[in-house]
Amino acid sequence: MTASDPLDEARAAWLESSLEALYRVSRVLSRSLELRETLAELLRVLDEECGFNRALVTLSEPDGEAMAISALHGVDSTIDPDIRWRAGEGVIGSVQQRSRPLVLQRLAESPDYLRQRGVFDADAPFIGVPIRVAHETVGVLALQPPLAVRERLDDDAHFAEMVANLIGQTVRLSRQVRQERRDISEERDSLRRTVRSHFGFDSIIGHTAVMRKVFDQVRQVAKWNTTVLVRGETGTGKELIAQAIHYNSPRAAGPFVKLNCAALPENLLESELFGHEKGAFTGALTQRKGRFETADAGTLFLDEIGEISASFQAKLLRVLQEGELERVGGVRTLRVDVRVIAATNRDLELEVEAGKFREDLFYRLNVMPIMLPPLRERVEDIPEIASFLVGKVAKMQGRPLSITDSALRILLHHAWPGNVRELENCIERAAVMSEDGVIDRDLVLISGVEERVSPMRGGGSVDLDDPDLDERERVIAALEQAGWVQAKAARLLNMTPRQIAYRIQTLNIKVRQI
Repeated sequence: MTASDPLDEARAAWLESSLEALYRVSRVLSRSLELRETLAELLRVLDEECGFNRALVTLSEPDGEAMAISALHGVDSTIDPDIRWRAGEGVIGSVQQRSRPLVLQRLAESPDYLRQRGVFDADAPFIGVPIRVAHETVGVLALQPPLAVRERLDDDAHFAEMVANLIGQTVRLSRQVRQERRDISEERDSLRRTVRSHFGFDSIIGHTAVMRKVFDQVRQVAKWNTTVLVRGETGTGKELIAQAIHYNSPRAAGPFVKLNCAALPENLLESELFGHEKGAFTGALTQRKGRFETADAGTLFLDEIGEISASFQAKLLRVLQEGELERVGGVRTLRVDVRVIAATNRDLELEVEAGKFREDLFYRLNVMPIMLPPLRERVEDIPEIASFLVGKVAKMQGRPLSITDSALRILLHHAWPGNVRELENCIERAAVMSEDGVIDRDLVLISGVEERVSPMRGGGSVDLDDPDLDERERVIAALEQAGWVQAKAARLLNMTPRQIAYRIQTLNIKVRQI
């Protein structure tokens, strides 16, 4: 038997410690993408496993002009952590500029050593290796082993290169994640701006006094978490108002969840709103969150709230009062932070008197009531609403559409029992039947709109092109059809606002106030 070579034993021990160090380094780097914390832990591992008692990692700053310290280990606490190196500056800048390893038996012997930095021991060995991402040098790993291991500096340098490669992969992944987060953040902000624009006040058409009052109420109530009850006939836009409140409130970043209470029977409504536990009833194969939980930190819109049963009203009242609920089949009490906006077309006061709706729930919902007027009470808005709907349908059909003044005059004299929803259906039907993209008077009549006296006007539809009309009668008829809005009447007569104002004055027409 021959005696083992001490050098071989030392090298075997070094290889074993290096493998263990690489294993621990890989675990550290896979643990987190918070680079500063991860790199600081990595340098501590290199000291414990390999004896690199002084070490640092620098990474290029976003502008690429300099490198800054990202992690520092084993140096005097008085060292400025904000030290930066430009390409070619000192041994760190030299490694970065040349993108090659630098191995020194004694750091002070290098002409690039900057004593004023004071980060490293001038009399100790030095190893500096570039950190690369693809073909770009993005930083430097600098290490100082103890004085006693100068004979294995080349092996230590090779080991340092392997560690730097691992760091480079982590830096690449961290940058990729950071860019993806930035992209997601920008996309989120863009979507928020789009949503706010889509559901903002500008998207709700109305310039009459009654609609201006509604807008003022919406702007005021959007600032707070107050429960809102939106009231109005079917088709008046109650959901649109609820969306405007949510997306212009401090809860805009949270979810907007909606549910039509009339669409589900009571047993399904309870499960839909409160959720259920697995096995709570036949078919409940998994646990499910309800709409209240889904809307946490956001807004829950309950449409047709007047349709819920008396027994369910009591359960809903508890959530509104306490902010607490239990899933169907569950015993654990859950707390939710939800703003509730309810809507109904029913006369809830009469329902309370008749004992069909709980009085305490009514008052809990009716903290801030908003009443939406039917379309027949704001006919002055019909031309603008119709033009908006024509544009909406044109986008859906992928072709240009227009509506004639004669068609608008027919729309102005319809009662619109279905309100804006009925108007939208009429516009879409007429557009479908229009071969040339022009919605005229005949298409509107075919679409189900009757040419009849408007209950708000007290007069019939007048053909402004009738040759038997004198000028004064034409101007008055146009003003009546435009709701006494001079600018709209001018458009009906193909005049400018200045021209119609002149005719009103010279023809001695008394303008009706609206």
